[in-house]
Amino acid sequence: MKLQNYFFLLTLLGIIGCSKSNSDKMSAPEMNNNQNLFYQIKTYTFDNEAQATLTESFVKNAYIPALKRQNITNIGVFKTRLTDKDTVNKLYILLPLKSITQVLSIEESLKTDMAYKTAGKEYLQAPYNKSPYRRIESTILKPFERMPFLKPSPLTGPRANRIYELRSYESASEEIHENKVDMFNAGGEVALFEKLGSNAVFYGQVVSGSKMPNLMYMTTFENQTSRDAHWKAFGEAPEWNVMKSLPKYQNNVSHIDIMYLYPTEYSDY
Repeated sequence: MKLQNYFFLLTLLGIIGCSKSNSDKMSAPEMNNNQNLFYQIKTYTFDNEAQATLTESFVKNAYIPALKRQNITNIGVFKTRLTDKDTVNKLYILLPLKSITQVLSIEESLKTDMAYKTAGKEYLQAPYNKSPYRRIESTILKPFERMPFLKPSPLTGPRANRIYELRSYESASEEIHENKVDMFNAGGEVALFEKLGSNAVFYGQVVSGSKMPNLMYMTTFENQTSRDAHWKAFGEAPEWNVMKSLPKYQNNVSHIDIMYLYPTEYSDY
């Protein structure tokens, strides 16, 4: 195991204790067998359709089956909904983790999984001048207290029509970021999303990523019309207008990224 992996672990293992402390504060209804200590989002960015096709075939036929052989279930796989404004093709994989060390143990297990190597041969042995992606980014998140588990969307319409909205809220400092997280948990932002039926898959605080300090969450809608109507209702809700006016919650978001996605046919969410 590489030395830098140990430094990564030493940096993040302290978060486990924090997660346990936070879980002690949860009410009984919030604690259930679906609770996860962490999530990982793997983001593949592509330069062309050939890369996207090869990588998705690898994910569907080799990577996901290998993870399930490791007893990792409830895996989300999402594709970018390309628009005039969002022209970069990406693939997102959402994994539930029981510990930080599982990030490393997954990779170690894949090294000895012959079925994985066989099924993913074209991707795994791609030549240097035919890379199957531009880059891969990994983001590790800690679930919010208000929703400490991944939740499958109840939507039943065609997957290709759905809008899975992934948002990232950046803050100017760690302390201001914690204030925004509190706004979601204790302040009532998560509760309002639930009331309005925004069908959230997760809410998470990023503990390792490229845009820290930030939080991320995913809401789901049947289509663009439903998405727009839900956000209009959110913006007009009395609870939101009171919440956003509170002095303690001012200026706690410095940048927002919004990604419109849809689930693949083999996604568990």
